[in-house]
Amino acid sequence: MAFDQTTRNRLNRFVADSRGVLATEFTRQLQATYGMNPATGDVADINSLAGLTPHQQETAQLLRDTFEHYLAANDHAKGKSKEKESRLAALDRIVREQAFTVLNRLAALRMSEARGFLTESLANGYDSKGFQLFHRLAGTSLGETGEAYTHYLFSIFDEFALDLSVLFDRFATQGRLFPSAPILQELLALINDDEVAPLWSEDETIGWIYQYFNSQEERKKMRDASQAPRNSRELAVRNQFFTPRYVVEFLTDNTLGRIWYEMTKGQTKLINECGYLVKRPNEIFLNEGEQAPELESIEGLSQDELLQQTVYIEHRALKDPRDIKMLDPACGSMHFGLYCFDLFERIYEEAWDIEVAQGTECFIRENNQDLLTQTYSDKAEFLTHVPRLIIENNIHGVDIDPRAAQVAGMSLWQRAHNSWQKASVKPQLRPQITKSNIVCAEPMPGEKELLQEFTSQLKPTVLGQLVEVIFEKMQLAGEAGTLLKIEKEIEDAIAGAKAVWQQQNQALSQFPDLAKVAKQQSEGKGEVDFDVSDIDDEGFWQQAEQKILDALVQYASSASSGMTEQKRLFASDTAKGFAFIDLCKKEFDVVLMNPPFGLPKQENKPYFAKNYSYSKNDLLTMFVDRGAVLLNRKSLLGAITSRTPLFISSFEKWRVETGLKKCKPIVVADLGHGVMDDAMVEAAAFVLEAS
Repeated sequence: MAFDQTTRNRLNRFVADSRGVLATEFTRQLQATYGMNPATGDVADINSLAGLTPHQQETAQLLRDTFEHYLAANDHAKGKSKEKESRLAALDRIVREQAFTVLNRLAALRMSEARGFLTESLANGYDSKGFQLFHRLAGTSLGETGEAYTHYLFSIFDEFALDLSVLFDRFATQGRLFPSAPILQELLALINDDEVAPLWSEDETIGWIYQYFNSQEERKKMRDASQAPRNSRELAVRNQFFTPRYVVEFLTDNTLGRIWYEMTKGQTKLINECGYLVKRPNEIFLNEGEQAPELESIEGLSQDELLQQTVYIEHRALKDPRDIKMLDPACGSMHFGLYCFDLFERIYEEAWDIEVAQGTECFIRENNQDLLTQTYSDKAEFLTHVPRLIIENNIHGVDIDPRAAQVAGMSLWQRAHNSWQKASVKPQLRPQITKSNIVCAEPMPGEKELLQEFTSQLKPTVLGQLVEVIFEKMQLAGEAGTLLKIEKEIEDAIAGAKAVWQQQNQALSQFPDLAKVAKQQSEGKGEVDFDVSDIDDEGFWQQAEQKILDALVQYASSASSGMTEQKRLFASDTAKGFAFIDLCKKEFDVVLMNPPFGLPKQENKPYFAKNYSYSKNDLLTMFVDRGAVLLNRKSLLGAITSRTPLFISSFEKWRVETGLKKCKPIVVADLGHGVMDDAMVEAAAFVLEAS
């Protein structure tokens, strides 16, 4: 089904109605049950709440811990002079995130039904086949029909959480509330409305839900209040423009598709499957070490004559498909990733055949990976694992909006199960997806007392000092996203920490008896296995990071201060920060994006002026610059942006430095108005190759 304007309007109404129902319900629950008032910012003492079940008491405490956690972040960003504003913002965020999570969970179940890998559970409400069977088995043990139906949905959430905990974990902060039975029935009526029901089989539906959760009126109000975004949420909301499918295919075909086409020297079925892949009539693929002959002058040739000229394509080494990395640095709902998934499936399939035909040395492999044909017994077993391999190895995404990370993870999870369903792989035989590479760029948590408590426990002490530097450098992450060059910001801190640790070890080595005592003490405190006597900065970072993450797990579960949930939130957000750093330290073969555009936040301009000297005036030009830095040599960047920087004189320096020196243009499409939904810009799509 084409997502034309009529279809999008229909889905927009559904999302607005659903958000309104859920926001009203959760505002009521916060006030009536949990003593938290989103209208005034007041939060009652938990001891004053009466008549709560043990589960509700636990939820009440978790909501208060979450409230304090959000307040700490707001105070860190704004200062404490706007206390009431911060309290209102924190409660509004709780309502918004709970509503978004519930809507996404129900949408995910409905999409799973439409794809045939979930027994009918929502499509007919209480009469759905799955619930009818569940209800017969449970009898009256779970209460009335409405209560039993909620338990049924919870059981599905718990099962799906094994693969996609970011969305379905019922004990997660963002998904603790759930609508009452009457409100749930109202939601099901909206989900199963005749105008909406056909959309659940479409991959694009979840992306449009993400975009429409914030209305055009809300975005307009933000723009009227300030020309530039005032905070990370405004930056995310104001730039939610879903990329049309044909643009996604055009850019992906000419980046990921092009790379595999050149790696295989044209011997790939992607030639026929990538409808937008730009090929010249006379292309000659050079072998390794082979040089192209000097080109003859093309002056005076007609367009037809130019197209018929021989084009020599530089040798591109064939990589193991597990090592071909794609990144969307402002991923939203991961629309680029979904189409990349399609191409990666073909790439993996062909890679197996290439390895069988050409032998063990045909691929360049990173980290001494085992051969494909040694890892899997046959091609059938290998293909069963391909959806898992794509999510765990190939597709990477970053966004400053936690909701985007949730939706992007769900989109790829749905896509993987769609492949397994088409291949008739039974649910119990589908490989478990153990990780994804979707990262939310957020500042480190704002609770200073927890930071001090955590770093004081880290051994060796130099690790605590390193963590404190990282916390400081990550302050801009929630507003700059991947524009924050965090791998450069902490470079000196890592080198310094390694040097200090080496000096300490060297000093001890001069006193054998003292070194023996220190070793015995360190073994008693869990400080062993941290040898950096002969290691580079990257190796030190890997060891240090693992020790910090292990310590975070222990810290999150400690209850010494009676703040277990806040500690868990602190540890979780800190771990997300380290995941963001790790991603920024990688290099990619393909970068694809529909980046934010326009002015950056006023307070961030000094950082951008320092780090993006000739692209600092527009977010989109900075994102293209940053993407170019994250590429391997000869790797490809595809972007859809406003066409303005490609033509006006004030961006000439950027065009020269990025478009001609750092990279070279491969293809450009001038698309005009009306491409990105309600974005009032003329758009262009282009592909650049890193020099």
